Order: sequence, then C-alpha cells, then structure tokens
Amino acid sequence: MPLTLHSIQPQRGSQKSKKRIGRGLGSTGRYSGRGTKGQKARSGVSGLQKLGIRQIMLATPKNRGFKSKRPKAQPVNVNELAREFKAGAKVSPEILLKKGLIESTSIPVKILAKGAISISITVTDCAVSDAAKKKIEEAGGTVVAR
Repeated sequence: MPLTLHSIQPQRGSQKSKKRIGRGLGSTGRYSGRGTKGQKARSGVSGLQKLGIRQIMLATPKNRGFKSKRPKAQPVNVNELAREFKAGAKVSPEILLKKGLIESTSIPVKILAKGAISISITVTDCAVSDAAKKKIEEAGGTVVAR
C-alpha cells in the first residue's frame, strides 16, 4: 500500500479516546464529573467560560498611554555644523544627508545648540531651537524660516 496522506493513521493504542461524561450508564457517578448546577454543568461550555473572568482579563492586551505617529525630528548640533561646513555654506536637509549627519530627508531635522559655532552659515528647511538660532546669528549666519 503506498504511503499517502489519507492512509496515515496513528499507531493503535497511542491515542486515548476522550472521556464522554454524562452519556448513559457508563458515566462516572451522580453528576457525571460536572459537579452540581451552574453554567459549567450544562452542555455547550466553551473555553472562555472555563477560563474564568480573571484569565480573560489577563489575556486581553491593555493599550496604555498614547504614541504619536509623527516622527521625532533628527537632531543635529551646531558643533557638528561647524565641523562639517565652511564659512558661507548653505545648510539644508539634502546637504546634511550627503554629509551623513542625518539618515533621511523625509524625517524632519532640528538644529540644536550643543557646542559652539564660529562660522557664518545659512540654515534653510530645518527646525532650529532658540538657543541654536542665537548662536548661529551671533556667528554671523542666518536662519531662514520654513
């Protein structure tokens, strides 16, 4: 006989048959293993009723808090700008991407004030913190608003 999916069966005696309680003279005792009255003594009890409310509550996921779908801005500090650019350079997300200071132009960029800057640069299409704007303008640079 060829070995096919419909001809495969478990070995005889390897699987114990399910105990069919409450089905005639062979049942086990007065209440057939179901205790006394109640929801679990009746027929049609599914898995959720057997679990109980505590297990159901523990199994359901809890959505806690709020997560914004807006991406966080990519930070670039003024000391990195001073290191990477020459005086009079224009700074935009595309140029920052070419220099390797940011990962993507689709995510917003924010210039932060960590460090010092002594060259004059022109920053466009970037969010700039107040302290960074002050440092750039003190060095002779300009910040073009978006």
